[in-house]
Amino acid sequence: MATYETDDGWSAVGDPTRRAIMTCLAERERAVGELADELPISRPAVSQHLKVLKNAGLVTERTAGTRRIYRLNPAGVAALRDQLDTFWSRALAGYQAAAESHDDGREAHGEEKA
Repeated sequence: MATYETDDGWSAVGDPTRRAIMTCLAERERAVGELADELPISRPAVSQHLKVLKNAGLVTERTAGTRRIYRLNPAGVAALRDQLDTFWSRALAGYQAAAESHDDGREAHGEEKA
């Protein structure tokens, strides 16, 4: 299986399995085996997905004995949220400008606003 590696958070969360892993990690930190028990994929597959999420800065790991424990990286998730907020704000501003432009065009032609 070829590993898809990215450092882009949006590409990383584009995969439904990685989103499912993030949902599990949002509840609490977990080891690879715990994640594999909850998901319909193997431990090696979970590890590959975690590697992509880690490279994107969305999860971090710590060692506990022989296990690696993964958790969401608040800074990485916050960066995605900031980007989404920026996209959303721009979209709303564009919509508002288009609506105002439409209203201005109607007034210029002597039409009433609804």
